[in-house]
Order: sequence, then structure tokens, then C-alpha cells
Amino acid sequence: MHGARTSAASLTGIWQGLYSYNDGRDDAPFVATLLDLGGAISGTTHEPCPVGASSSGLAFAEISGRREGAAVIFSKTYDGTSGLDHTVLYEGTLSSDGAEIEGTWIIPGGSVGRFMMIRGGGRKEGAALEMAAAA
Repeated sequence: MHGARTSAASLTGIWQGLYSYNDGRDDAPFVATLLDLGGAISGTTHEPCPVGASSSGLAFAEISGRREGAAVIFSKTYDGTSGLDHTVLYEGTLSSDGAEIEGTWIIPGGSVGRFMMIRGGGRKEGAALEMAAAA
């Protein structure tokens, strides 16, 4: 068996992301820095926050979760400095080349939507940045 094996792919690195809402709100870009230690995922995110929510203009969150083969499951909890302090649950699938994660997110008792994350570097990152800029 040769070639990329999703189950062995580490998620450690910088990821460009975009999440969308199912209710028609604008898509939102984010950057995630992940550390994958044998499938245990931790890290941070930063993203533009809603107008007036933060003097810095950015919302920061911590990530905690796991990777099991191609399945990626994590929670993102905002740190409160931006006025946001809720938790978002993410479930996604890692692509066979280990460069993209796509799936769904939910705020328990609240909004739902889709997300995608693309590992830093290369053409795919450029495409993600273009999508985020157009949002």
C-alpha cells in the first residue's frame, strides 16, 4: 500500500477556513493553527468578529478535538474578549490528500452551517483566500 493515507495524516499546521450559515448570512473566513498529537487536536483560531463586538476587530477561540482516520471532530470555544463566548461543534472529513477538511458546524440550540479548511500553502490556499475575500 503506497500513497497518501488519510488515517496517518497529521493536521498540524496553519489552515485557512471559511464557514457559512444555512440562514443566508454572509460567509465568514477564519485562520486555524492546529496541533495534532496522535489524533488529539488542539489549537486556536482567529477571525473577523461582528461589527461593534470587539475593539480589535478579531474574535479568538480555542480548539479541542480529535481525528480518527478521515473523521475530524472538534469544538471551538470563543475566549470572550470579542464579546463572543459560546462554543461551536464541528464535524468534518479530511480529504485523501490531507489538505482539506469539509463538513458541518452547529451551535447547540442555535445556528448551523457548513465549513471548509484548507492547509496553508499552494494553489488550494490561494483559492480559499479568494473565496474568503469575495465573502
